[in-house]
Amino acid sequence: MTFELRILGSASATPVLGRHPTAQALTVGGAHYLVDCGEGTQWRLLEYRSRLNQLKAIFISHLHGDHYFGIFGLLGTLHLQGRTRPLVIVGPPGLDDVLLAQMRASGTKLAYAMEFVAVDTEVHAGVYEDQHITVASLPMRHRIPCAGYLFAEQPRRPRLLKERLPAGLSAAQLARLAEGHDLAPDDRQPGLRHADVSAPAAPPRRYAFCSDTLYTPALADLVRGADLLYHEATFLEDLRERAAQTHHSTARQAALLARDAGVGRLLIGHFSSRYKALEPLLAEARAVFPTAELALEGLMVSL
Repeated sequence: MTFELRILGSASATPVLGRHPTAQALTVGGAHYLVDCGEGTQWRLLEYRSRLNQLKAIFISHLHGDHYFGIFGLLGTLHLQGRTRPLVIVGPPGLDDVLLAQMRASGTKLAYAMEFVAVDTEVHAGVYEDQHITVASLPMRHRIPCAGYLFAEQPRRPRLLKERLPAGLSAAQLARLAEGHDLAPDDRQPGLRHADVSAPAAPPRRYAFCSDTLYTPALADLVRGADLLYHEATFLEDLRERAAQTHHSTARQAALLARDAGVGRLLIGHFSSRYKALEPLLAEARAVFPTAELALEGLMVSL
């Protein structure tokens, strides 16, 4: 099953040519999700040929504009395209008030329902679930209430091994085996144990999105062993005091968290506009976590 992350934006608040505000598109199976929605996100989705109307849910980390100002236009476009199914919007308290106020002021009446899920940004708790994923909040330490998100694939079924399947099984019997059941003996078959003809399912894949935050070592326990971690890295270590003042992290701190959590891969992003070249941030992160990568626009990561 597909588990892919597309980076739509890597910049922090101040605009920079060639970089875009924070937004990421996650695809699991045939379902599509949006993680933050900075300005111009719908244009970025169009650029990568994403089908806007297939969005199941939008996850907003906090109410700083570079993380959600793009949602107003996106919601309107979904309406104009004829969306009728409800759209789940997960985010901190107050997001619903902002969106509803904008709708009232503009006289907009959407043809679909917005289902708001308010996140307690102080705790780690489940906030969303469907047939493809479960999502839990991650408490961030920022200047305003802010949440990260841990996306976990629903457990997969064991895989049937064709070479172990006896000949002559009916479609119904194969379907029953695929669902994890044993076959009782009948007049044609002596019975068949599911465990004898299947391979164990791979562990569910997990992606941790850590938005704007002070360096918080305790997060390592919450994202431990994740296949992929995105962590903001607004500054280099020589501006560590500036990072603390603005409730952000350095590239080295992002790498320290990745190392301590034992994650598979690390992406760093949310780069300050002061950095015209990003190689120093990558080098700083790789000094601690050698396989760190830059979360650059257009990057696609498949797990």
